[in-house]
Amino acid sequence: MPATRLTIKRVEKPWGRRDLWPAFDPVPEGGAPIGEIWFEVPGEQDGSIAGPALLIKYLFTSDRLSVQVHPDDATAQKQGYPRGKDEAWVILAADAHASIAIGTLRPMTREELRASAEDGSIEHLLDWKAVKKDDSFYTPAGTVHAIGPGLTLIEVQQNVDLTYRLYDYGSDRELHLDAGVASSNPVPYVAPYKAHAIAAGRTILADGPKFVLERWSGGGSGTLKSDGRPLWLVPMTGGGQIDGGTLEAGGAWMVTGDVALTLSDDADMLVAYPDSGVIGTLWQKAG
Repeated sequence: MPATRLTIKRVEKPWGRRDLWPAFDPVPEGGAPIGEIWFEVPGEQDGSIAGPALLIKYLFTSDRLSVQVHPDDATAQKQGYPRGKDEAWVILAADAHASIAIGTLRPMTREELRASAEDGSIEHLLDWKAVKKDDSFYTPAGTVHAIGPGLTLIEVQQNVDLTYRLYDYGSDRELHLDAGVASSNPVPYVAPYKAHAIAAGRTILADGPKFVLERWSGGGSGTLKSDGRPLWLVPMTGGGQIDGGTLEAGGAWMVTGDVALTLSDDADMLVAYPDSGVIGTLWQKAG
């Protein structure tokens, strides 16, 4: 099948929530909070060399996540992992005063970074940015970051489960200072790409280096045609039909060949594919 509906994996986290995005069932009374929902290719091992290049997640936060960093491809592969981890976030909902820390307030040496992680001052040396619905960020590997409470977001990332915690607000969870500091580029964050529309209803949020992320709005019908790269489709609102099946919010699909695609007029969908280089004519609409 050229279009595969991805399976859902609900991940319990102490910083998660019980009231999730409307497309997902809430956590039953007494159940552990859910922090992440992963969309996985059926039968594929997470982060395997032969597995898909990208992983899609929803995140639901009620507390701060740890200050963390992800290694680049070369660093991760030296440790036996298939790839490093660039990632991007699209904010679906944000409480008042919600924020995300991305990068440091000033350039720091790795020695300064480690010392600040050890004494806890790192929390105040990060650039905490106020965020709101529809904001998006692409964070290259090596970016020191932390996600705050009160957020619902979609994360698109390279497919590897590899995170180094630098600081966790005094909790007893394991830190990874040696690997984390070595993987960090502790400098102020500069967005690597400026989002812009290239056609009616089609906005490019990021173009590489590890993946392209687009946002589509509005309806139509036609054929989805890639350049050979797999595509990930994540409807946020609205829906439609894909390859004869139903497309709706709360699901995600991976497409590996030409498929028929119809979107409703109220559709709002993320489209991601690996590597850099925007595919010019990705959806050939009929009529």
